[in-house]
Amino acid sequence: MIYLIFNEGYSAGGDTADVRSPLCEEAIRLARLLLRLFQSEPEIMGLTALLLLQHARAAARFDADGQVILLDDQDRNRWNKELIAEGLALIDKAMRHRRSGPYQVQAAIAALHARAAKPEDTDWTQIDLLYGALELMQPSPVVTLNRAVAVSKVRGAEAALGMIEPLAPRLSNYFHYFGVRGAFLMQLGRNDEARVAFDRAIALANTTAEAAHIRMHIDRLMRDSQPRNKKAK
Repeated sequence: MIYLIFNEGYSAGGDTADVRSPLCEEAIRLARLLLRLFQSEPEIMGLTALLLLQHARAAARFDADGQVILLDDQDRNRWNKELIAEGLALIDKAMRHRRSGPYQVQAAIAALHARAAKPEDTDWTQIDLLYGALELMQPSPVVTLNRAVAVSKVRGAEAALGMIEPLAPRLSNYFHYFGVRGAFLMQLGRNDEARVAFDRAIALANTTAEAAHIRMHIDRLMRDSQPRNKKAK
């Protein structure tokens, strides 16, 4: 329930983020309270660490117009260092218990992002391995979709696209599936197919911020597909 409360606030778009952000803060308060009651439970440590590390990026997730800023493009100086330090300490403590669970694995993934001073410092190989562990604990097409992003960083967009193609029937109404698929296709130069995927993502967008982010990709495709003006002879 705490995790669901947090997600309700975290998934808010830029136009509603300020209104729903208190849900994230309330979820963190409840997780800390639960941790006081069960101080030696590693999964509660993992849950609390996950919420802290995710919420630490709140100030950098949207621009002044409420548009989505992807993780690689975020100003990491705006990340909340106190929340990150608290989250890192908790996940390190949880892992010393050697009783792994899905919240700990998700927190470990978030910790790898938090520890990277620059996007290129991110240990995507380790993130891929952690998502592989999470797939075994909680098999889910969404987990595999998230893992595919890491795979694209390690082994390329073609390998990642091969991973997500079988997920299409189960994620046919999932905004992020088509957004990710479009991004992989665009990386491979398959622009017409990418445009179709992005159009579907816009149709499924839950917020105006999500739709606007996809339209940026479409604008880029249209710009790149236009013939360059040749100088008159």
